[in-house]
Amino acid sequence: MVTVLGQQPRYMQLAQTLVNEIQSGRYPVGSTIPTEFELCEQFGASRSTVREAVKQLVQLGMVVRQPGVGTTVKALRTEGAYRQVMQQLSDLQRYTADTVLEILSKETEPLDDPAVCDLLRANPGETWLHVKSLRRSPGSPDPICHTDAYIHPAFRSLVIDEGELHTPLFTMIERQFGEQIAEVQQEIRAIALPADIARLINAKARSPALWMCRRYLNRRGDVVEGAIIIHPADRYSYSETFQRGWNSA
Repeated sequence: MVTVLGQQPRYMQLAQTLVNEIQSGRYPVGSTIPTEFELCEQFGASRSTVREAVKQLVQLGMVVRQPGVGTTVKALRTEGAYRQVMQQLSDLQRYTADTVLEILSKETEPLDDPAVCDLLRANPGETWLHVKSLRRSPGSPDPICHTDAYIHPAFRSLVIDEGELHTPLFTMIERQFGEQIAEVQQEIRAIALPADIARLINAKARSPALWMCRRYLNRRGDVVEGAIIIHPADRYSYSETFQRGWNSA
């Protein structure tokens, strides 16, 4: 397979290199990273590219810019909401590792449902990859959910390897296209199980179900993948732990 990484902006690649170097100890906490001029020379990059790369590190809370001092390393890990997002992605990866995806269909089709367009922040007529699937848990005879996944047109040539059915679709996108998921937005609500979905998952129509919508966004805020997941109420539970920060009132 030919992989083209041109979709990933140069400044993001440079930012990732700097993150790796900070975390490896090349630039310890309290030290300064090279100046913009020095980074331009080291990477053979323009000043605007370097400036955008350093801006990413500032937004992640890893460095701080100080006039007359330079850019100082503040932390080895990201802060606040960004770290929380990455923990959530890790949780999703563990969930898929413990279950198996069964592909029902995989079609490239134009969007015509206004509700789906709204969920994906897409325009009617855009051609997305639509993947219908069931997810199964070992030891359970019935599927635990039905999923309608929609992949952005830029990634609609996604290859789903039958040997990677424990791997999330968003991870496959990252690997094949050099994209990076930075945020997951999730919405949950209770519904009555639709009859067509009930037949596929061997459940009773109109019985209680959990409807979930997940949007996977890249660093630019674009929806890379959107998924509508429906769980019968008796086959899935969702648990979260909320902690108060030490500095909270």
